[in-house]
Amino acid sequence: MVTMKRPGFTLIELLVVLGIVALLLTLAVPRYFPSIDKSKEVVLADNLRNVRQVLDQYYGDTGRYPDTLDQLVEKKYLRALPYDPITESETTWIIVPPEDSTKGGVYNLHSGAPGNDRNGKPYADW
Repeated sequence: MVTMKRPGFTLIELLVVLGIVALLLTLAVPRYFPSIDKSKEVVLADNLRNVRQVLDQYYGDTGRYPDTLDQLVEKKYLRALPYDPITESETTWIIVPPEDSTKGGVYNLHSGAPGNDRNGKPYADW
């Protein structure tokens, strides 16, 4: 009696392929997560730089700083409130008022994210 061989993979072939995939993952995953953290930090730095520039423009136009961040959106200086990618929120910003309280309420902006960046500097000091 002649038996037909069915097409398919043997258990050994599947184990070899799974071993290769696992090896590739051990090389790729450690590089993936730090790149996500780096991209979040780049976005945070860019958002802070843009908002600080808009605050200076607002002061140049009006002679005072805005009372809230929402005021920058209302007067079309920003399309939307800035996003903090570390906390994944628009409401965790630390607002620094000007020394002269008659000149508005938002002089500067810092991230409200806990912890430090990849270099050990606290996010609140950015």
